[in-house]
Amino acid sequence: MIVQSNKMADDEDDSLNEIAHALIVTNLDIGFFDDDSRKEEFEAAFRSYDSDASFNYLKSFRRARVNFTSTESTVSARLKYHDTELCGQIIKCYFAQLPMLMSNDNLLPPKQEKLFLISPPSSPPVGWEQVPESEPVLNFELIDALARLTPDREQSQNGGEIHEVHPPSQTMPAIVVHLCEDPEGFSERPMVLQTRRPERM
Repeated sequence: MIVQSNKMADDEDDSLNEIAHALIVTNLDIGFFDDDSRKEEFEAAFRSYDSDASFNYLKSFRRARVNFTSTESTVSARLKYHDTELCGQIIKCYFAQLPMLMSNDNLLPPKQEKLFLISPPSSPPVGWEQVPESEPVLNFELIDALARLTPDREQSQNGGEIHEVHPPSQTMPAIVVHLCEDPEGFSERPMVLQTRRPERM
């Protein structure tokens, strides 16, 4: 009998721990939120169970959230004021929902690093494993040459100017940009004719 009573007490403690220390009070009159005297009466009623209780008013939802410091005071206030008349109206009290905590069994977000993965073949052989690819190599000399590539507008219109973007080496060829002449009438925009509206019958 002692073991059974202890088990029942432990189950009761676990059920109390699953209750949030807050009540959601619904069915409040819209005029309640602008009446300070009714608010004082409302707060005094719940503070009789917890002197440190705090209140959040949600006028657009016609609700109020009452925050307590213990589970016992939350349960006592709910049993007292649920479906009872307070401040000239019958209110309903519900336990606030506890936040859902993510367990390790769920899918975790990816790591904060960029992965360059090689695409798998259409028919992976037995034992094939996807391996990370090396990060792309940035040629800062090429980027700097492209940033300094500012051809003269007059020379570019006449054509014939040559810009060496990257000098040649023993293993790499040179990269040279040849400016071409603009075709005749390139700067002139053709006129777009508006489609004629058909005549009404």
